[in-house]
Amino acid sequence: MQKKQKNIVVFLCYVVYRCIFAIGNKQCNFRIMGKTKTADPKAKEPIKVRLKKLANGSQSIYLDYYCNGKRQYNFLKLYIVPEITPIDKTTNEQTRTLANAIKAQKIVELQNTAHGFSVNSGRSKIKLLDYVEAFAEKKKEKSGGNPRGASMGYMALHYHLRQYGGDTKTFKHVDKSYCIGFIEYLKTAKSTLNDNAMSINTQFAYMRRFEAILNSAISDEIIQANPFKQIKPESKPKKNAAEIEYLTLDEIKMLVETPCIKPIVRQAFLFSCFSGLRFSDVKALKWGDIQTDNDGHKLIRYTQKKTKKSEYLQISNEALKFLPERNGATSDDTIFKLFANGYVNQALASWTLAAGINKRVTFHVSRHTNATLLMSLGVPIETVSKLLGHSDIQTTQIYAKVIDKNKRDAVSLLDGLTD
Repeated sequence: MQKKQKNIVVFLCYVVYRCIFAIGNKQCNFRIMGKTKTADPKAKEPIKVRLKKLANGSQSIYLDYYCNGKRQYNFLKLYIVPEITPIDKTTNEQTRTLANAIKAQKIVELQNTAHGFSVNSGRSKIKLLDYVEAFAEKKKEKSGGNPRGASMGYMALHYHLRQYGGDTKTFKHVDKSYCIGFIEYLKTAKSTLNDNAMSINTQFAYMRRFEAILNSAISDEIIQANPFKQIKPESKPKKNAAEIEYLTLDEIKMLVETPCIKPIVRQAFLFSCFSGLRFSDVKALKWGDIQTDNDGHKLIRYTQKKTKKSEYLQISNEALKFLPERNGATSDDTIFKLFANGYVNQALASWTLAAGINKRVTFHVSRHTNATLLMSLGVPIETVSKLLGHSDIQTTQIYAKVIDKNKRDAVSLLDGLTD
């Protein structure tokens, strides 16, 4: 019954569309406020039906339109086939009719959105805070129940959204004005950890989390567009470039000589310092991923958890020193039996403190350490970029800036020696 009603709606939308826009060489007359108007046959249509040629000779139908100032393409999974038989011609005519009906429905949706009417008005009544809380719970489940993971950040967002807008706001209240107001609220809000004002980076983090919530709501068909897209970039908080934290070679030696309450954390961290692998990749690494090339050198074949790209990485003998004993483990067994990232970082904090290192060391510092070590030893930035698995060399440029700063600091030590 619902499907039949939907088909009726689509048909009616198509009829409206045919009346509004001239089809072929015909014009359509209609009355507005007692006056007869004639539709302009050359009127610019907000959506165009286009075709894309495929290798098999068919043509894929897609919609081409602008939404919030950005060009959008909506492939309908409808195809025009080569007309070899009369049946093919009939099929194509039916396909074109369906495509135009979908186009008409999409025009109605765009007009509704532009005037503040959502086709999902029922879903837009969902309370914003309820959705954020459910979103945070999903993050907690993905982290294995770790309350100190990403879910904590979204529950902090939940707190500030309640402070800003109250408990009763629904998604129909979340528009451009609401989002601008939240940005202004963040400028004077206090941190959930202390009574201090938020840094610009913290404000940026809350804005990005809110954007993620709204993008998720689009996927769940609660809203149709993210209001943050309508806000000018200069009106949004900008993230300041953070200082890259890394360990020097002397500090690595200090860690090697210092026992850790979690030996597996020590081994994994030092392995990453000399391999550059991320925490997620180290945690997922299996014995079977370590292979030997034709020259007898060890390498790792793995798929990056972050980018989903398959990579191979040459491994130094220094990194291999910190592999745990295999003890009969199979190729499918993981090498490092690690806990969640938050617990690993707690163990790292106590270990580095015991070693006398006065830096905030998280597991990701090992990756920064690997990059700065390689570049300080003269390895070209292009090679470092490939070893780290960066898809864009600009991501690696930040380490070059660290090395340049170290060189400038070293040269400045000569200043005043002859005064």
